[in-house]
Amino acid sequence: MLFTSDNWAGAHPRIGAALAAHAQGSVPGYGKGPLDVAVAQTFSRIFEREVAVFFVSTGTAANSLALTLLNKPGGIAFGHRESHVREDECGAPEYFTGGARLHAIDGAEGRMDPAALERALARFDPDFVHGGRPMAVTITQATEAGTVYGLDRIAEIGAIAAKHRLPLHMDGARFANALVALDTSPAGMTWKRGIDILSFGGTKNGCWCAEAVVLFDPAQAREFAFIQKRAGQLFSKSRFVAAQFAAYFEDGLWLETARHANAMAARLALGIAGSTRARLAWTPQANEVFAILRDDAFEAARQAGARFYEWPLPAGFGAIGDGEKLCRLVTSFATQPDEVDAFLDHMR
Repeated sequence: MLFTSDNWAGAHPRIGAALAAHAQGSVPGYGKGPLDVAVAQTFSRIFEREVAVFFVSTGTAANSLALTLLNKPGGIAFGHRESHVREDECGAPEYFTGGARLHAIDGAEGRMDPAALERALARFDPDFVHGGRPMAVTITQATEAGTVYGLDRIAEIGAIAAKHRLPLHMDGARFANALVALDTSPAGMTWKRGIDILSFGGTKNGCWCAEAVVLFDPAQAREFAFIQKRAGQLFSKSRFVAAQFAAYFEDGLWLETARHANAMAARLALGIAGSTRARLAWTPQANEVFAILRDDAFEAARQAGARFYEWPLPAGFGAIGDGEKLCRLVTSFATQPDEVDAFLDHMR
Protein backbone atom coordinates (compact mmCIF):
# COMPACT_ATOMS: atom_id res chain seq x y z
CA MET A 1 0.00 0.00 0.00
CA LEU A 2 2.44 2.59 -1.25
CA PHE A 3 0.89 6.03 -1.84
CA THR A 4 3.76 8.28 -0.84
CA SER A 5 4.76 9.53 -4.29
CA ASP A 6 4.97 8.44 -7.91
CA ASN A 7 8.68 9.19 -7.51
CA TRP A 8 8.90 6.06 -5.35
CA ALA A 9 7.75 3.80 -8.16
CA GLY A 10 10.37 1.99 -10.22
CA ALA A 11 10.78 2.12 -13.97
CA HIS A 12 8.43 0.46 -16.41
CA PRO A 13 9.97 -2.77 -17.79
CA ARG A 14 9.95 -1.39 -21.32
CA ILE A 15 11.98 1.61 -20.15
CA GLY A 16 14.50 -0.69 -18.50
CA ALA A 17 14.72 -2.84 -21.62
CA ALA A 18 15.40 0.22 -23.76
CA LEU A 19 18.26 1.28 -21.50
CA ALA A 20 19.79 -2.17 -21.72
CA ALA A 21 19.37 -2.29 -25.48
CA HIS A 22 21.29 0.94 -25.97
CA ALA A 23 24.05 0.16 -23.48
CA GLN A 24 26.38 -1.41 -26.04
CA GLY A 25 28.59 0.18 -28.67
CA SER A 26 29.74 3.75 -29.21
CA VAL A 27 27.68 6.68 -30.48
CA PRO A 28 28.24 10.44 -30.47
CA GLY A 29 27.55 12.12 -27.13
CA TYR A 30 26.12 15.41 -25.94
CA GLY A 31 22.82 15.02 -27.78
CA LYS A 32 24.35 14.42 -31.21
CA GLY A 33 23.69 10.69 -31.55
CA PRO A 34 21.11 9.22 -33.95
CA LEU A 35 18.75 8.25 -31.14
CA ASP A 36 18.86 11.77 -29.67
CA VAL A 37 17.98 13.20 -33.06
CA ALA A 38 15.16 10.70 -33.55
CA VAL A 39 13.65 11.48 -30.14
CA ALA A 40 13.81 15.21 -30.85
CA GLN A 41 11.89 14.54 -34.06
CA THR A 42 9.35 12.52 -32.07
CA PHE A 43 8.79 15.47 -29.76
CA SER A 44 8.14 17.68 -32.80
CA ARG A 45 5.70 15.13 -34.19
CA ILE A 46 3.84 14.81 -30.89
CA PHE A 47 3.54 18.58 -30.52
CA GLU A 48 2.60 19.08 -34.18
CA ARG A 49 5.31 21.67 -34.83
CA GLU A 50 9.05 22.05 -34.76
CA VAL A 51 10.30 22.26 -31.18
CA ALA A 52 13.72 22.34 -29.55
CA VAL A 53 14.28 19.72 -26.84
CA PHE A 54 16.90 19.70 -24.10
CA PHE A 55 17.31 16.81 -21.67
CA VAL A 56 17.87 17.60 -17.99
CA SER A 57 18.16 15.43 -14.91
CA THR A 58 15.29 16.64 -12.73
CA GLY A 59 12.08 18.62 -12.79
CA THR A 60 13.74 21.20 -10.56
CA ALA A 61 16.42 21.69 -13.21
CA ALA A 62 13.80 21.92 -15.97
CA ASN A 63 11.78 24.58 -14.15
CA SER A 64 14.78 26.55 -12.96
CA LEU A 65 16.53 26.65 -16.32
CA ALA A 66 13.32 27.46 -18.17
CA LEU A 67 12.83 30.49 -15.94
CA THR A 68 16.50 31.37 -16.33
CA LEU A 69 15.99 31.59 -20.09
CA LEU A 70 13.03 33.91 -19.54
CA ASN A 71 14.64 36.08 -16.85
CA LYS A 72 15.68 39.71 -17.09
CA PRO A 73 17.28 42.05 -14.51
CA GLY A 74 14.77 42.65 -11.74
CA GLY A 75 12.64 39.79 -13.04
CA ILE A 76 9.51 38.53 -11.32
CA ALA A 77 7.80 35.25 -12.23
CA PHE A 78 4.17 34.72 -11.24
CA GLY A 79 3.05 31.29 -10.04
CA HIS A 80 0.45 29.69 -7.82
CA ARG A 81 1.11 30.10 -4.11
CA GLU A 82 1.49 26.35 -3.54
CA SER A 83 3.13 25.43 -6.83
CA HIS A 84 6.14 23.13 -6.76
CA VAL A 85 8.35 25.81 -8.30
CA ARG A 86 7.65 28.08 -5.32
CA GLU A 87 7.36 25.65 -2.43
CA ASP A 88 9.51 22.60 -3.12
CA GLU A 89 12.63 23.55 -5.05
CA CYS A 90 14.80 24.97 -2.27
CA GLY A 91 15.23 28.31 -4.02
CA ALA A 92 16.71 26.70 -7.14
CA PRO A 93 14.80 29.00 -9.54
CA GLU A 94 16.04 32.04 -7.64
CA TYR A 95 19.57 30.60 -7.60
CA PHE A 96 19.85 29.76 -11.29
CA THR A 97 18.15 32.96 -12.45
CA GLY A 98 20.54 35.00 -10.32
CA GLY A 99 17.87 36.42 -8.07
CA ALA A 100 14.52 36.49 -9.87
CA ARG A 101 11.55 36.61 -7.52
CA LEU A 102 8.56 34.24 -7.50
CA HIS A 103 5.36 36.13 -6.79
CA ALA A 104 2.50 34.12 -5.26
CA ILE A 105 -0.89 34.04 -6.97
CA ASP A 106 -3.87 32.57 -5.14
CA GLY A 107 -6.43 30.18 -6.55
CA ALA A 108 -8.59 27.33 -5.31
CA GLU A 109 -7.49 23.68 -5.55
CA GLY A 110 -4.01 24.44 -6.86
CA ARG A 111 -5.11 26.42 -9.92
CA MET A 112 -4.09 30.03 -10.45
CA ASP A 113 -7.03 32.45 -10.50
CA PRO A 114 -6.77 34.52 -13.71
CA ALA A 115 -8.34 37.55 -12.02
CA ALA A 116 -5.79 37.33 -9.21
CA LEU A 117 -3.00 37.14 -11.79
CA GLU A 118 -4.34 40.24 -13.53
CA ARG A 119 -4.45 42.14 -10.23
CA ALA A 120 -0.90 41.08 -9.35
CA LEU A 121 0.47 42.15 -12.72
CA ALA A 122 -1.21 45.53 -12.34
CA ARG A 123 0.93 46.14 -9.23
CA PHE A 124 4.17 46.10 -11.19
CA ASP A 125 5.02 48.87 -13.65
CA PRO A 126 7.73 47.45 -15.95
CA ASP A 127 9.32 50.90 -16.10
CA PHE A 128 9.43 51.43 -12.33
CA VAL A 129 12.98 50.41 -11.52
CA HIS A 130 12.46 50.10 -7.75
CA GLY A 131 9.75 47.47 -7.91
CA GLY A 132 11.21 44.99 -10.36
CA ARG A 133 9.44 43.91 -13.52
CA PRO A 134 7.36 40.94 -14.61
CA MET A 135 9.28 38.42 -16.72
CA ALA A 136 7.13 35.26 -16.90
CA VAL A 137 4.03 33.42 -15.74
CA THR A 138 4.27 29.75 -14.74
CA ILE A 139 1.51 27.19 -14.23
CA THR A 140 1.66 23.56 -13.07
CA GLN A 141 -0.14 20.84 -15.04
CA ALA A 142 -1.32 18.67 -13.33
CA THR A 143 -1.34 20.88 -10.24
CA GLU A 144 0.17 20.13 -6.86
CA ALA A 145 -3.39 19.60 -5.63
CA GLY A 146 -4.07 16.77 -8.08
CA THR A 147 -6.34 18.95 -10.21
CA VAL A 148 -5.83 20.07 -13.80
CA TYR A 149 -6.17 23.34 -15.64
CA GLY A 150 -8.93 23.08 -18.22
CA LEU A 151 -8.07 24.17 -21.74
CA ASP A 152 -10.12 27.35 -21.45
CA ARG A 153 -8.36 28.27 -18.21
CA ILE A 154 -4.95 27.78 -19.82
CA ALA A 155 -6.02 29.93 -22.76
CA GLU A 156 -7.33 32.63 -20.42
CA ILE A 157 -4.04 32.76 -18.54
CA GLY A 158 -2.18 32.67 -21.84
CA ALA A 159 -4.16 35.68 -23.07
CA ILE A 160 -3.32 37.62 -19.91
CA ALA A 161 0.36 36.78 -20.28
CA ALA A 162 0.32 37.79 -23.95
CA LYS A 163 -1.42 41.07 -23.15
CA HIS A 164 1.42 41.90 -20.78
CA ARG A 165 4.01 40.58 -23.27
CA LEU A 166 5.09 37.83 -20.91
CA PRO A 167 6.06 34.26 -21.83
CA LEU A 168 4.00 31.47 -20.26
CA HIS A 169 5.79 28.44 -18.80
CA MET A 170 4.16 25.13 -17.93
CA ASP A 171 5.60 22.82 -15.27
CA GLY A 172 4.58 19.46 -16.72
CA ALA A 173 6.06 17.06 -14.18
CA ARG A 174 2.76 15.15 -14.47
CA PHE A 175 2.06 16.28 -18.02
CA ALA A 176 0.78 12.90 -19.23
CA ASN A 177 -1.63 12.53 -16.30
CA ALA A 178 -3.19 15.89 -17.12
CA LEU A 179 -3.25 15.13 -20.83
CA VAL A 180 -5.26 11.92 -20.50
CA ALA A 181 -7.52 13.51 -17.88
CA LEU A 182 -8.48 16.19 -20.40
CA ASP A 183 -8.52 13.76 -23.35
CA THR A 184 -6.71 16.28 -25.51
CA SER A 185 -3.53 16.50 -27.56
CA PRO A 186 -0.11 17.74 -26.42
CA ALA A 187 -0.40 20.66 -28.85
CA GLY A 188 -3.92 21.41 -27.67
CA MET A 189 -2.77 21.66 -24.06
CA THR A 190 0.31 23.76 -24.73
CA TRP A 191 1.23 26.13 -27.56
CA LYS A 192 -2.30 26.24 -28.98
CA ARG A 193 -3.36 27.70 -25.61
CA GLY A 194 -0.46 30.12 -25.25
CA ILE A 195 2.31 28.04 -23.63
CA ASP A 196 5.78 29.18 -24.75
CA ILE A 197 8.04 26.80 -22.87
CA LEU A 198 7.37 23.44 -21.19
CA SER A 199 9.05 21.38 -18.51
CA PHE A 200 8.21 17.87 -19.72
CA GLY A 201 8.40 15.13 -17.10
CA GLY A 202 8.71 11.39 -17.61
CA THR A 203 10.27 10.31 -14.32
CA LYS A 204 7.01 10.24 -12.34
CA ASN A 205 5.27 8.25 -15.06
CA GLY A 206 7.48 5.21 -15.53
CA CYS A 207 10.86 6.51 -16.65
CA TRP A 208 14.06 5.96 -14.75
CA CYS A 209 15.30 9.56 -14.99
CA ALA A 210 13.97 11.49 -17.98
CA GLU A 211 13.04 15.16 -17.95
CA ALA A 212 13.18 17.71 -20.74
CA VAL A 213 12.74 21.39 -21.52
CA VAL A 214 10.67 21.89 -24.67
CA LEU A 215 10.95 25.24 -26.46
CA PHE A 216 8.08 26.05 -28.79
CA ASP A 217 10.26 28.74 -30.37
CA PRO A 218 13.33 26.86 -31.66
CA ALA A 219 15.12 30.19 -32.14
CA GLN A 220 15.66 30.19 -28.37
CA ALA A 221 17.67 26.96 -28.56
CA ARG A 222 21.05 28.61 -29.06
CA GLU A 223 20.72 30.64 -25.86
CA PHE A 224 19.32 27.75 -23.86
CA ALA A 225 22.20 25.48 -24.87
CA PHE A 226 24.61 27.70 -22.95
CA ILE A 227 22.29 27.80 -19.92
CA GLN A 228 22.02 24.00 -19.94
CA LYS A 229 25.78 23.54 -20.11
CA ARG A 230 26.61 26.14 -17.48
CA ALA A 231 24.13 24.53 -15.09
CA GLY A 232 25.78 21.12 -15.43
CA GLN A 233 22.78 19.65 -17.22
CA LEU A 234 24.36 18.69 -20.54
CA PHE A 235 24.60 14.90 -20.47
CA SER A 236 27.60 13.37 -22.17
CA LYS A 237 25.87 9.99 -22.62
CA SER A 238 22.56 11.58 -23.50
CA ARG A 239 21.50 8.47 -25.42
CA PHE A 240 20.41 6.95 -22.10
CA VAL A 241 17.85 9.71 -21.60
CA ALA A 242 16.87 9.47 -25.26
CA ALA A 243 16.42 5.70 -24.89
CA GLN A 244 13.94 6.23 -22.09
CA PHE A 245 11.92 8.76 -24.07
CA ALA A 246 11.99 6.52 -27.16
CA ALA A 247 10.42 3.67 -25.19
CA TYR A 248 8.13 6.06 -23.33
CA PHE A 249 6.54 7.30 -26.55
CA GLU A 250 6.55 4.01 -28.45
CA ASP A 251 3.04 2.64 -29.00
CA GLY A 252 1.63 5.23 -26.60
CA LEU A 253 3.22 3.76 -23.47
CA TRP A 254 3.31 7.16 -21.77
CA LEU A 255 -0.45 7.56 -22.17
CA GLU A 256 -1.11 3.99 -21.03
CA THR A 257 0.88 4.44 -17.81
CA ALA A 258 -0.78 7.77 -17.09
CA ARG A 259 -4.27 6.36 -17.64
CA HIS A 260 -3.52 3.54 -15.25
CA ALA A 261 -2.25 5.88 -12.54
CA ASN A 262 -5.29 8.12 -12.94
CA ALA A 263 -7.63 5.13 -12.85
CA MET A 264 -6.10 3.92 -9.59
CA ALA A 265 -6.56 7.40 -8.11
CA ALA A 266 -10.19 7.43 -9.24
CA ARG A 267 -10.72 4.01 -7.62
CA LEU A 268 -9.17 5.30 -4.43
CA ALA A 269 -11.27 8.48 -4.49
CA LEU A 270 -14.49 6.55 -5.06
CA GLY A 271 -13.83 4.36 -2.03
CA ILE A 272 -12.94 7.32 0.17
CA ALA A 273 -16.08 9.17 -0.93
CA GLY A 274 -18.13 6.24 0.40
CA SER A 275 -16.26 5.98 3.69
CA THR A 276 -17.45 6.92 7.16
CA ARG A 277 -13.87 7.38 8.42
CA ALA A 278 -12.54 9.60 5.65
CA ARG A 279 -13.73 12.08 3.05
CA LEU A 280 -12.30 13.77 -0.02
CA ALA A 281 -10.87 17.24 0.52
CA TRP A 282 -11.71 18.03 -3.11
CA THR A 283 -12.31 16.06 -6.30
CA PRO A 284 -9.08 14.67 -7.79
CA GLN A 285 -8.54 14.78 -11.54
CA ALA A 286 -5.16 13.15 -12.05
CA ASN A 287 -3.16 10.77 -9.86
CA GLU A 288 -3.07 12.60 -6.53
CA VAL A 289 -5.86 12.20 -3.99
CA PHE A 290 -6.24 14.54 -1.03
CA ALA A 291 -8.40 13.16 1.76
CA ILE A 292 -9.30 14.06 5.30
CA LEU A 293 -8.86 11.00 7.49
CA ARG A 294 -10.07 10.44 11.01
CA ASP A 295 -7.20 9.75 13.37
CA ASP A 296 -8.33 6.15 13.92
CA ALA A 297 -8.42 5.46 10.17
CA PHE A 298 -5.02 7.14 9.74
CA GLU A 299 -3.44 4.97 12.44
CA ALA A 300 -5.11 1.78 11.26
CA ALA A 301 -3.83 2.25 7.73
CA ARG A 302 -0.34 3.14 8.92
CA GLN A 303 -0.15 0.15 11.24
CA ALA A 304 -1.24 -2.10 8.38
CA GLY A 305 1.70 -0.88 6.31
CA ALA A 306 0.16 1.87 4.22
CA ARG A 307 2.58 4.64 3.34
CA PHE A 308 1.34 8.14 2.56
CA TYR A 309 1.92 11.68 3.77
CA GLU A 310 0.06 13.92 6.14
CA TRP A 311 -0.26 17.22 4.28
CA PRO A 312 -0.39 20.89 5.35
CA LEU A 313 -3.68 22.67 4.79
CA PRO A 314 -3.56 24.87 1.67
CA ALA A 315 -4.14 28.60 1.95
CA GLY A 316 -7.82 29.47 2.14
CA PHE A 317 -8.96 25.90 2.73
CA GLY A 318 -10.27 26.53 6.23
CA ALA A 319 -10.06 24.33 9.28
CA ILE A 320 -10.70 20.62 9.63
CA GLY A 321 -12.19 18.95 12.65
CA ASP A 322 -10.40 17.84 15.78
CA GLY A 323 -9.11 14.33 15.37
CA GLU A 324 -8.72 14.67 11.61
CA LYS A 325 -5.75 14.93 9.25
CA LEU A 326 -5.39 16.09 5.66
CA CYS A 327 -3.43 13.45 3.75
CA ARG A 328 -2.02 13.09 0.25
CA LEU A 329 -2.12 9.74 -1.55
CA VAL A 330 -0.38 9.37 -4.90
CA THR A 331 -0.84 6.53 -7.37
CA SER A 332 1.49 5.51 -10.20
CA PHE A 333 1.82 3.21 -13.19
CA ALA A 334 2.86 0.50 -10.71
CA THR A 335 -0.09 0.84 -8.31
CA GLN A 336 -2.25 -2.28 -8.25
CA PRO A 337 -6.01 -2.48 -7.56
CA ASP A 338 -5.46 -4.78 -4.58
CA GLU A 339 -3.28 -2.11 -2.93
CA VAL A 340 -6.08 0.40 -3.30
CA ASP A 341 -8.69 -2.02 -2.01
CA ALA A 342 -6.55 -3.02 0.96
CA PHE A 343 -6.20 0.64 1.94
CA LEU A 344 -9.94 1.22 1.55
CA ASP A 345 -10.63 -1.67 3.92
CA HIS A 346 -9.23 0.52 6.69
CA MET A 347 -11.50 3.41 5.72
CA ARG A 348 -14.67 1.40 6.27
